Amino acid sequence: MKLKSFFITAALAFLPLSAWAAEGDPITLETMLLDVPTAQVLDRYQASFLTRAYEHGSLMETIEFGVFPRVNLGVSFSAHELIGSSSSIKVLSPDFQAKWKIFDGDLYLPAIAIGYDGRRYGYGYKDRIYSYPTDKNKKYMDDRKGGYLTLSREIIIPGLDATAGLNFSDFDWEEMYFFTGMSYVFKDTIGLVAEWDNIRNIRDSRFNVAARFYLHPSLSFDAGVRRIGRGDESERIIQFRYVSNF
Repeated sequence: MKLKSFFITAALAFLPLSAWAAEGDPITLETMLLDVPTAQVLDRYQASFLTRAYEHGSLMETIEFGVFPRVNLGVSFSAHELIGSSSSIKVLSPDFQAKWKIFDGDLYLPAIAIGYDGRRYGYGYKDRIYSYPTDKNKKYMDDRKGGYLTLSREIIIPGLDATAGLNFSDFDWEEMYFFTGMSYVFKDTIGLVAEWDNIRNIRDSRFNVAARFYLHPSLSFDAGVRRIGRGDESERIIQFRYVSNF
C-alpha cells in the first residue's frame, strides 16, 4: 500500500502540470509514433505529457521538454499492476529520454535525429506464460530502445509521414535493431499509425498499430495494439498526450 500511495502521490503531482502549464500548443509535429521515435522534436519551451495504460494494469507517465533549440529531454515514471485490484503494485525505476535533431530535412533529404530512449515495457513477464524472450534473467519483455538514429519525412501526399532508423540497446553494437513506421493525419482530427519495431528477425520484431484521435489541438488520444500476431503476447494500450508551453 505504501508503494501505491507513493505512485498516486507522484502522479497527482505531475499530471496536473498540463492543466496550468498554459492554454496549450497545437500538436503540429509527432515526436513518436507508438514506440518508434520520429526525427521531430518539441520547440524550445514546449512540454509534452504522455500517459499510457498498458498490460497487467501498468501505467506510465512520460514528461518531455524542449530545453534547447533542437534538443529534448524527458523522464518516465511507471507502476506495474497499479490499475485493478492487485495488491502487488510495484513502482519501477524511472527511465530517461533525450533527442537531438541534427538536420531539418530539405526537398531531397529527410530530417535526422539521434537520441536515447530508456523506456521498457512488459515488466514481470517471467511470471506469465510467455515464450519470448528466452533469457529468463531479464525482467522486461521489451528492453529499452537505447541509442538510436531516426530519419523522417513527408511522402507522396500531405499528412503522410514515414520514419525509419536503427537502435542498439545499452549501446551494444552486437544488438543492433531496425525500425520503421508511417502515420497519416486526416484533416487534423484523426490519424492512423503503423510501425514495425525491433527488427532483426521476424520472431524478435514487433508490429504495432493505433488510431489517433485529436480531441483538441493540444490533446490527442491513442487506442492501439502492440505485438500483433504474437498470440497471448499481444496487448491493447490507450494513451493521452497533451502539449503545452512554459
